[in-house]
Amino acid sequence: MKKIELYQIDAFTDQLFGGNPACVVPLESWLPDSLLLKITNENAVPETAFFVPEGEAFSLRWFTPEHEMDLCGHATLATAHVLKTLLNYPNDKIIFNSKSGPLEVKIVDEQYTLNFPSRKPELSSVARNHF
Repeated sequence: MKKIELYQIDAFTDQLFGGNPACVVPLESWLPDSLLLKITNENAVPETAFFVPEGEAFSLRWFTPEHEMDLCGHATLATAHVLKTLLNYPNDKIIFNSKSGPLEVKIVDEQYTLNFPSRKPELSSVARNHF
């Protein structure tokens, strides 16, 4: 198997071992979902983000150790950070294509602004049983 690079990033902080941890895994093409889950489990963090170049954008997917998520803010921020600061992505705007639609990250003076879709709140099945 080909060697796969991964980065562990602490999002929403400038302190080591602070914030929200996420792993970021750049890929050239998608691996089987079963392998993505195994990689996620090995990382032992709440979310692992996998991305693949897609034209001028990137396809982005997030996994917890149990399943794929349709949206994750801190892992998206971590992915943008990896692209910009560690992989030297030249643009100050990054577009991620995801299950939640296109996500835009703008970078100005080392500050990241994420534009995410708005969702109406829904009462969970757990909350329904308590109220």
